Amino acid sequence: MGASLIILAAGQGTRMQSDMPKVLHRVAHAPLLAHAMQAGAALEPERVVVVAGHGAEAVEAAVAEIDDSAQVVFQEDRLGTGHAVLQARAALEGATGDAIVLYGDTPFIRPETLAAMLDARAARGVVVLGFEPADPARYGRLVMNGESLEEIVEYKDASAEQRAIGLCNSGVICADAAELFTLLDEVTDDNAAGEYYLTDIVAIARARGLSCGVVRCAEEETMGVNSRADLAAAEAAFQARKRAEALENGVTLTAPETVHFAWDTWIGRDASVEPYVVFGPGVTVETGAEIRAFSHLEGCHVSSGAQVGPYARLRPGAELGNNAKVGNFCEVKNAEIGEGAKVNHLSYIGDATVGEATNIGAGTITCNYDGVFKHHTEIGARAFIGSNTMLVAPVRVGDEAMTGSGSVITSDVEAGALALGRGKQVVKPGLARKMFEKLKAAKAAKVKDKS
Repeated sequence: MGASLIILAAGQGTRMQSDMPKVLHRVAHAPLLAHAMQAGAALEPERVVVVAGHGAEAVEAAVAEIDDSAQVVFQEDRLGTGHAVLQARAALEGATGDAIVLYGDTPFIRPETLAAMLDARAARGVVVLGFEPADPARYGRLVMNGESLEEIVEYKDASAEQRAIGLCNSGVICADAAELFTLLDEVTDDNAAGEYYLTDIVAIARARGLSCGVVRCAEEETMGVNSRADLAAAEAAFQARKRAEALENGVTLTAPETVHFAWDTWIGRDASVEPYVVFGPGVTVETGAEIRAFSHLEGCHVSSGAQVGPYARLRPGAELGNNAKVGNFCEVKNAEIGEGAKVNHLSYIGDATVGEATNIGAGTITCNYDGVFKHHTEIGARAFIGSNTMLVAPVRVGDEAMTGSGSVITSDVEAGALALGRGKQVVKPGLARKMFEKLKAAKAAKVKDKS
């Protein structure tokens, strides 16, 4: 029996000072909600239900992009966490196994922690995720009796003795899917906040004779995001963890603190990354590749032994073959650069295919956009594209063909041919000197008139 996930994502997040739903603010180029859903996805859940409220349409659209099998339900009135979970009842009708309640603004719960909660649930009616923060502050407290959880007390309802407890509630709870809702049916809003607390199900479960337990995790897993400062702290925490993972997995980072990863960046062992490199979403870098300083990559694939940068930009759809090179101040978009091919400096290659061992000279541009449509440029293997060539797509340059420097290529070039597309040079002896003398005289006259 697979577990089901209920992810609470209805909050407005007023402290964010934003019109955007809180769970759609980004860490490592992905919404907070995506991080929470990714952690739960590792359990291969039977069903995923996201409870939306503020900005529900935007949340629903984001959920569809992350997992189109997930269902979004709506919480019209925000009456507490217990009330929010109840909105998922119809969506989980007939679900087997357990349900885990997660939070869209808590992005760092590890899949291993959730798996431990499912394991613990085999011997407990309800399992709660707890942690011991450096500063318990206003967290709810977990009241224990040995290894059994007696109750969860919200801070504002806690006595001085209970507030002295160091074990705190993360809010993440696991119970049998069907039983979770019958427990919630007995929750009332008789508390200081006038809300229906999800945490009250612990006391209700114990009154039914069910045992309750706690799985503990590190404090950093429970980091919630409620403000822009929290968002920045979450970004820093993610980057620190990702850098440590890269180093542990055999990636060389010359200056780790300057490299920024996306949530899904994958880099193979023995690859090296120089300072001030930014990885956007959807980047894979294979073994032995070299990403040089001040480069920006997103939505691209860099094969083994390839070199990128310094100061290069790889945009979505860029595919670099083995040992290919894209050098300084080059941009590649939606283009395949073949094995051993070189785009070394000051070039734009977009909507193109470049064959193996081809050399692209400095200042080359594939003119791929006519203002309405994008057009493709195909360059064969072992071709030589002279510096400052404009390739006006759609156009094809054959294998082992060559273009002269400064050419504008508007027609196909057959294999082995040389194409020249320059305007005819005209030289006028002495004319430059005469023009300078005339211009200087005009300038002097203008200055005299002003005086």
